[in-house]
Amino acid sequence: MDFQIEGGRKLNGTAVTKTSKNGAVVLLCASLLNKGKTTLKNMPRIEEVSRIIEVLASIGVGVRWENQNDVVITPPKKISLSKINRASAEKTRSIILFLGPLIHILKSFKIPQAGGCKLGSRTVRPHLYALEKFGVDIEATSKDYEVKVGKLKNADVVMYESGDTATENAIMAASLISGKSTIRFSASNYMVQELCFFLSDLGVKIEGIGTPLLTIYGVEEIKKDIEYCPSEDPIESMLFLSIAATTNSAIKIERCPIDFLALELLKLEKMGFKYKASKTYKALNGRTNLVDIETRASKLTALEEKIHPLPYPGLNIDNLPFFVPIATQAKGKTLIHDWVYENRAIYYMELNKLGAEVILADPHRVFIEGPTELKATEIVCPPALRPAAIILIAMLTAEGISILRNVYSIARGYEDLAERLNKLGASVAVLEKE
Repeated sequence: MDFQIEGGRKLNGTAVTKTSKNGAVVLLCASLLNKGKTTLKNMPRIEEVSRIIEVLASIGVGVRWENQNDVVITPPKKISLSKINRASAEKTRSIILFLGPLIHILKSFKIPQAGGCKLGSRTVRPHLYALEKFGVDIEATSKDYEVKVGKLKNADVVMYESGDTATENAIMAASLISGKSTIRFSASNYMVQELCFFLSDLGVKIEGIGTPLLTIYGVEEIKKDIEYCPSEDPIESMLFLSIAATTNSAIKIERCPIDFLALELLKLEKMGFKYKASKTYKALNGRTNLVDIETRASKLTALEEKIHPLPYPGLNIDNLPFFVPIATQAKGKTLIHDWVYENRAIYYMELNKLGAEVILADPHRVFIEGPTELKATEIVCPPALRPAAIILIAMLTAEGISILRNVYSIARGYEDLAERLNKLGASVAVLEKE
């Protein structure tokens, strides 16, 4: 489907942050570790979640939606990958999160190569190197990951890089190996912490949650009926912060995971962005700290320093792109350094079609001159979630009627986004293709 956007409107009202995409998908995969019934509450109805559910159902797992937004997973007597839904698996990078759980169920198997966002070379070596420490041999072929499981053993793992999904696979591997394992240089991002909270509720003792050193005391079996409510998505909160800053609008954003937005808000504050945050309160998982944020009309100035991501508690790699449309409305020159992905900064150049002044310095860095008056145009969504979202933000700012085509990339991560934006006073029409 396509979006037709009449831009240039000041927005107002309240947006409520939805459950995190990355937290939801890893918990769906982690449910394979549990021989009891898993009920995941308040799950986001997004394409990425749908693809993982389709894969689970195709291999024999009982999985169904209940009460509109809850997902109930019941383990099968036997898992078979012979009828795996390859079409769904190949549309999501999250399929790689099946590796950690399946090594405890099957002695040899293969799953399709990961898909998802096209952001350049995203090596799977950190997954392979981590899992081989536990006794797993994985060969990546042109279409599949071929896995052979030896005698599983505790391990002291040093992550090849501090990647979220690679760390999650290592955690899931260690959780069902009885005894003590350690993961060093682990990612400690919001979805990794969510997985640790979930496994802790299932009886796995994990020390160091939120730090680069995890100690996991694995158990022989997990068999527990559990209800768990994953927390809200800091990347979605940042989407609405970016919309507010770029359109110079006063809106309220509820249920923002503040611990994963602190540096982003500080950068925005130093750019002149005005906001007020409520006192913190707990998410339904009982651990994550939330706040409500009220934004105000602001006059923005570019930062003298570059804006770049770092592992938590640094600026989140998925939040970095949202500074690009903001920078188009800030006085001065902004340097965005997207050092993680080879191709993502190239997608930022799409904003030039709307009248932005974005200069590509190299595949990782762009200079953005502002403020510029954005103008409506037609653009095809890039095959990457966050770059697609920032084009939408720019179109909300641009005077006139824009067309954003093939918005599947956005639907992967955001639920009912057009409807929610319209409730804030935007004009986003969904054009269904015949």
